[in-house]
Amino acid sequence: MTEAAGTWSDRVTAVHDGSRRTAVDDVRGPVSGRELLGRASAAADLLAGIELPEGGAVPALLTTNADALALLLGGASAGRPLAPLGPRLTAAELAGPVRASRSPVLVTEPAWRAVAEHVAALTGVRVLPVPPLPAAAAPPPPPAGPVALLLHTAGTTGAPRPVPITQQVLAARTDVLAPLTGMGPDSRFATGSPVHHIGGLGNALVALSLGAALVPTTRFSVEWWRGLATSGATHCLLVPSMIEMLLDAGVLDAVGLRTLIYGAAPITPTTLRRVLDRLPGVGLVNLFGQTEGSPITCLTPEDHVQAAAGAAHLLGSVGRPVPGLTLRLADPDDGGVGEVLASAAHLSGAGPDGWLHTGDLGAVDGEGYLFLSGRRHDLVVRGGENVYPVEIEDVLARHPGVAASGVVGVPDRRLGETLAAFVVPADPARPPAEEELRVHLRRQLSGFKVPAYWYSVDQLPLTGAGKLSRPELRRRHEAAGG
Repeated sequence: MTEAAGTWSDRVTAVHDGSRRTAVDDVRGPVSGRELLGRASAAADLLAGIELPEGGAVPALLTTNADALALLLGGASAGRPLAPLGPRLTAAELAGPVRASRSPVLVTEPAWRAVAEHVAALTGVRVLPVPPLPAAAAPPPPPAGPVALLLHTAGTTGAPRPVPITQQVLAARTDVLAPLTGMGPDSRFATGSPVHHIGGLGNALVALSLGAALVPTTRFSVEWWRGLATSGATHCLLVPSMIEMLLDAGVLDAVGLRTLIYGAAPITPTTLRRVLDRLPGVGLVNLFGQTEGSPITCLTPEDHVQAAAGAAHLLGSVGRPVPGLTLRLADPDDGGVGEVLASAAHLSGAGPDGWLHTGDLGAVDGEGYLFLSGRRHDLVVRGGENVYPVEIEDVLARHPGVAASGVVGVPDRRLGETLAAFVVPADPARPPAEEELRVHLRRQLSGFKVPAYWYSVDQLPLTGAGKLSRPELRRRHEAAGG
């Protein structure tokens, strides 16, 4: 793997300086590389006047478009790194990270000004609406500091935590992801993922530094996908629920993709077959990571070919460590399950011991594939027995009447904890009977792993990153009187 020299910002400037090729093609139309850098220069001038304490960041309510990318580039150049936040969060949810940023200003796209004003009333910051940026004649100056931007952890179990993303990390991510995804200057990368998540922004910034054209949307929809038919998109990033939506609408093959990247959740063997039936030549790539470090492992196109040919168990894994990454399991139990630790140049959250402690539990098989068992805080101790919800969900996924499921630990007076299962039926008119699912599980799992509570639901609650929200499932169980 050949690594280019310079910071990530330097690479973006080198690729796009003077270029008339499209860098971003958003709802407002195509923007050339030269114009994008010109807007980034204007953004740097705009942000340079913000008095920011050392180690602080500028919170921003942004969606994925050319001006947002210019603001991120300009912020890095001016030494005012941006911290994109979810603009669809409530003011109360946004107030905490805005205060923690120590910035006197909250940057916002005009569409989110009302939310920003509400946050300002709670925190005392000043709102800075960003008008359409003009294109300066020259690209922005080199980055003024090591931090390019900040992202926040999802915060499903507590307050969101800021994670600085450095120039070094972004450059290293480009070196890792370019060969894994096959993305290059001739690629067009379509994404419906938000700008405040590592999956959405991280991969968009990699595409930008490779010279690939970005084709983003502010809100994923079947209509947007249909519109991509004439865009020439070669690569895209989707979560499995999006893939299912496009398959059900019969439009997945409207776009002649070379590579389909997905994450946040696995796909089932049935979904894999449906994808390959529609797009027989597509290469599927599953990336596993987190805000503090991504990617950690990868399920490659070759792995998916093997899975389709009979090795379906591979789809239950998140692949093998990406090139240059060392992975180990801390304190594995008798079944080989331990916390996943990782070390590599493209990771952001390494501790004093040099390892990123992911909080994910997993085991590695003889071929090096990592099989996750859930998060440490998702571990259920039922009457002294350790139960990993993901294991139960994997077995439920093999039942023909189950489209999706979520399993959580819930309080129990006698056992301490027991299990509740939420099942989305494959046919809503004929949901599988509870006893049928119990028998299905019992054939493959110990009795203490069979849930005590069962709920049939239309859909599972997901976080903004497309991951199952287990806290919400617990709240639903409580609301049902469990």
